[in-house]
Amino acid sequence: MGNPLSTNLNDMSAFLQATGFVIEEQSGAQVSGYVELGADHLTPWGVVHGGVYATIVESAGSIGASAAVRDKGQFAVGLHNSTDFLRSSTGGRARVLAEPIQQGRTQQLWLVTITDETRGKALARGQLRLQNVPLPD
Repeated sequence: MGNPLSTNLNDMSAFLQATGFVIEEQSGAQVSGYVELGADHLTPWGVVHGGVYATIVESAGSIGASAAVRDKGQFAVGLHNSTDFLRSSTGGRARVLAEPIQQGRTQQLWLVTITDETRGKALARGQLRLQNVPLPD
């Protein structure tokens, strides 16, 4: 398995690589980046599949939440992902921004927004609740 805290796509799982999500900044306070949405992300009807957005919400929130607890010998695992699909898209660059809403001792809640870079309109928005757990040996 790849390094979930790496910004290098070569270190990430094949599943995350398939989304094309590029992380530009990551910390326990924010994760930002972009994804080039294209033909590989579309449904048979020609719009971006909601699963792409849900995967990016889960990934961006998990990376940020894990960075927040790394110094405690922990990482964060998703407990609940609620992603709303706000507008359809046929492709293009989308910006991703993940920020914590609440960071507690045992759980965290992150908000992730995916925005069409050209139009400046939100495509999807998700909240991810995570549990802080010990890193495996």
